[in-house]
Amino acid sequence: MTIKIGSPAPDFTLPTDGGKKISLKDLKGKNVVLYFYPKDDTPGCTREACAFRDNLPKFTSSDATVIGVSRDSGESHDQFKAKYQLPFTLASDVDGKLSEAFGAWGERERDGKKTMGMIRSTFLIDKKGVVRKEWRNVNVDGHAEEVLNAVKTL
Repeated sequence: MTIKIGSPAPDFTLPTDGGKKISLKDLKGKNVVLYFYPKDDTPGCTREACAFRDNLPKFTSSDATVIGVSRDSGESHDQFKAKYQLPFTLASDVDGKLSEAFGAWGERERDGKKTMGMIRSTFLIDKKGVVRKEWRNVNVDGHAEEVLNAVKTL
């Protein structure tokens, strides 16, 4: 499935770090940066998370909430957050349904080998729950700044 720009984002409720839950409907009135990443505490995912962490005050001042999503467990997220002092929510899409709904789960090629996995993707959802921008097959370097620039245009 592919998300269409200008369409409502699929609603979701996912478990998060700290044993909590997060729902898109609870975030109405805020811009949401929903980024999908392959795995906690791996090199690219760590660089991406730390870039969002370092820019979080700018996202917050633009009334945006950052949520990282992977198929890792809440316990894994807790460790990842503590190790890198990540101040935003990490959600667990253990069954992969949200990743599939956003088209962030699919065939990937790495080292010449094709496997199914998380496709690094980011979606910008406006205050009304409408998808305004998407980034697919994200290159981590400079990505958080690019997303922040897009948030500022909402």
